[in-house]
Amino acid sequence: MVPLQVGSATPLAVAGTAALFALFLSLTAHLAARNVLGDVPVRSAFVVGPLPAAIAVVAAALELPSIPAVVVAIAVDAALVRFAYDIDRRLTVGVTAIHAVVSVILGSIIFSLYVLILSAPG
Repeated sequence: MVPLQVGSATPLAVAGTAALFALFLSLTAHLAARNVLGDVPVRSAFVVGPLPAAIAVVAAALELPSIPAVVVAIAVDAALVRFAYDIDRRLTVGVTAIHAVVSVILGSIIFSLYVLILSAPG
């Protein structure tokens, strides 16, 4: 595996990472909302993804502790889910929990495939 290089990120690379992470979180938010709420418009998910992604990128860039950053990102995610889908508190907790689980599982699968492809011979 290739070790991470500290200090070599350009502003364009950081912006691209934030945009891809926002798109990923929007996709997983839509999957979670469809799982809990049924048929929902996809445009509502694009409200949910960008702010938690920005929190994660800023926390990583400033080398802030990850546990508080995750807690803040999940709280913001819950507030955005409640706003975007106009649902009560109980459904908000369900959608947010499913969103977190789907994001971790899908992220782990994608990262594992990436590492597997990098480690392929030749």
